[in-house]
Amino acid sequence: MKKFPMTPEGHQKLKEELDRLLKVDRPENIKAIAEARAHGDLSENAEYHAAKERQSFIAGRIQELQSKLALAEIIDPSRISMNKVAFGAKVKVMDLEADEEYEFILLGPDEANIKERKISISSPVGKALIGKEIGDVAVVKAPARTIEYEILEISFE
Repeated sequence: MKKFPMTPEGHQKLKEELDRLLKVDRPENIKAIAEARAHGDLSENAEYHAAKERQSFIAGRIQELQSKLALAEIIDPSRISMNKVAFGAKVKVMDLEADEEYEFILLGPDEANIKERKISISSPVGKALIGKEIGDVAVVKAPARTIEYEILEISFE
């Protein structure tokens, strides 16, 4: 089976979400189903149907989280010392056409958050940056244009 890279922080967040679903959300949902069932006719009971739908969502999310945690390969970026871009790297780049600097952190798909400049190693930008060294140019073929990023700095924190 394929392992998925994840930081210790990302792993902890998934564990906390799973714990909340198992200990808080699922028991609350069971109570909501029981209360809605007590109201009588289930065929026209919107609260019952909403609670059953929520139950299905919770069960699916629990299964998804358990799978992700089982397949997680925990990598601590602070223990990596490389001169090439890899998982966990904080990379400062220069967009050569726009003459703008950006900083990205390369993480696994479950930790990506574009607002925080955390990008997935499996994204087009992530794939283009992996393995590059300072001074290299990474070419990203985006729908609007082809972007060239020059690698300015690489750090692992």
